[in-house]
Amino acid sequence: MNVMTFSALAEPNRLDIVELLRDGPLTVGLIAERLELKQPQTSKHLRFLSDAGLVEMQPMANKRIYKLRPQSLKELDTWLETFRRIWEEKFDNLDNYLRLLQDQEKEKTKSEE
Repeated sequence: MNVMTFSALAEPNRLDIVELLRDGPLTVGLIAERLELKQPQTSKHLRFLSDAGLVEMQPMANKRIYKLRPQSLKELDTWLETFRRIWEEKFDNLDNYLRLLQDQEKEKTKSEE
């Protein structure tokens, strides 16, 4: 996993841009308009996202259209999956422990009756 990916996503405006592009490609102007940012500021954020490998730009006439790069997001998901497995195992262990406690409580209640 690339540190630049996290640095790119740590900035709120860049994260907002990624979330906007989740629905499909947009021009710089539309991104700036929807996020109420100035176009130079938006371009700077998009350049950072591009350098991090999260977005790619396609020139179309005099416009620049940005879209997400699925590969970089898949890499992030693969990295996060390792943590998901760890937490799922911990939750499974906790669930088993809680069941054991419940069973012990039931046995205790039965023996007191």
